This record gives sequence, C-alpha cells and structure tokens, in this order.
Amino acid sequence: MKYKILIAATASILAFGAQAAGDPASGQKKNFQCQGCHGIPGWKTAFPEVYPVPKLGGQHSQYIVSALKAYKSGERDHASMRAIAADMSEKDMEDIAAYYGAVSKAAAPQAAAAKK
Repeated sequence: MKYKILIAATASILAFGAQAAGDPASGQKKNFQCQGCHGIPGWKTAFPEVYPVPKLGGQHSQYIVSALKAYKSGERDHASMRAIAADMSEKDMEDIAAYYGAVSKAAAPQAAAAKK
C-alpha cells in the first residue's frame, strides 16, 4: 500500500511538480495581452461566445505552457487564444506561465495594475 501511494505521489510530482523554466519578472512584462481578459475579476468575454474568463494567477505554470502550446498548434480551438499564442515563442510562454504561477489568484490583477 505504501508503494502505491509513493508511486502516485512521484507521478504527480513528475507531471505537475516541475515549474516552467521561465522568468516571472520577464513574464510580468510580457503579459499585456493576457491581463486584458485574465486579469479582470469577474470578467466575461463575448467572443467567440459569452463565458467567464479563467483567472491565471496561481495556476500551475506547466499547465499554462501546455495550454498555450495547444492553442498555437490548433489542438485547442479558441480564436482569440490561437491568435495570441501564434506569435509567442516557447520562452514567452514559459515566462508568462512562471509569472502567473508565482502569483496568487487574488494578487494577479493587483500586480498587473501596479506595473502601469
């Protein structure tokens, strides 16, 4: 039983434990396209349909990188996100992911506003 728990914990660490290799300070400077939707509490977008926009603050950085890569490749389909990710390098993705992974959900909008 202990081994099953150990194996499961190790798999979780390998899958989600490693942070993106990006630079949070650089990511904060690059998040100008992200903060307009993902940095406004309670924001809903109307394109391509009306839905609440997910907050990125506190999200696991590897998840953000994976999602951005999927938008860029067309694996994920969202017109706005595909357009934004299309011009991003892997380094840009890692930096932005590191920034949002390092801040809490509550602090992300304030951190974005403070840099203005």
